[in-house]
Amino acid sequence: MTELSISTAAGVFDAIVAGPPEGRPVLLLHGFPQTGLVWRRQIAALPEHGYRVVAPDQRGYSPRARPERPEAYRISLLVEDVVAIAEELGWAAFDLVGHDWGGAVAWWAADGHPDRVRTLTVVSTPHPGALASTLRTDPDQRERSRYMIDWRETPATEERMLAGDAEALRAAYAGKIPQDSAEAYVRHLSQPGALTAALNWYRAGRPDDAIGVIDVPTLYVWSTEDSAFGPVAAQETGRWVNGPYRFEILKGVSHWVPEEAPETLSRLLLEHLRAHGEHGTTASTTSVDSQKR
Repeated sequence: MTELSISTAAGVFDAIVAGPPEGRPVLLLHGFPQTGLVWRRQIAALPEHGYRVVAPDQRGYSPRARPERPEAYRISLLVEDVVAIAEELGWAAFDLVGHDWGGAVAWWAADGHPDRVRTLTVVSTPHPGALASTLRTDPDQRERSRYMIDWRETPATEERMLAGDAEALRAAYAGKIPQDSAEAYVRHLSQPGALTAALNWYRAGRPDDAIGVIDVPTLYVWSTEDSAFGPVAAQETGRWVNGPYRFEILKGVSHWVPEEAPETLSRLLLEHLRAHGEHGTTASTTSVDSQKR
């Protein structure tokens, strides 16, 4: 596991990399309020099976790729970052994995670039179309998503999160992730401008275009104790995937799946990658309840 700087037209992205250079490439996208470190257990597991994994700190989280204006964090630009990173790494095609906001970017990237995304794995975040329709019809999901409106419309969000030695930011992790990881995230986001950049993902405005149905082989992992995404949007997600689809439910696990249930997630991810080979052509549709391990 080593550090890597990836230079693109949008800036320089800091990343963690592991695995043989000739291995099948896997790109891991983190969410809020974390960094590429969220994937450290998967970064350790996948190279043992020959995969080449890269986990970048995304736009705003990498200091040298941190524009100031909220509109610079539109979803179309975040997807462009994914493609630019893959280009710089020399990856014609790659397996894409995302959690939280990284999951949203992954959905959009798979929709816009099915020729590049060999397989898709999304953790926690439902398909954006499923989430949008659920927000219109499900009071429970509207209540779960209320925090996003607050963060978008309250300029003092950063000050509130960082007050008292970042007490509110620490509380967001709900004691579900390793303490050293929580401390690393707090240190990172306490740097000047870092938390504002991370929150600009919420403040960037609506997507430029509508997202479509996903055709690439897809694994979606949702957990029953997720406070941000409820069961209706999770179940609805399957209607937005035409390609081979696997839906896994982790019982008793919170939103912070990669760190709270790392062995289970790594196992599911490896099964998905193996099932769809080098070109993602094997069709298999299952829905299995998985226990936390």
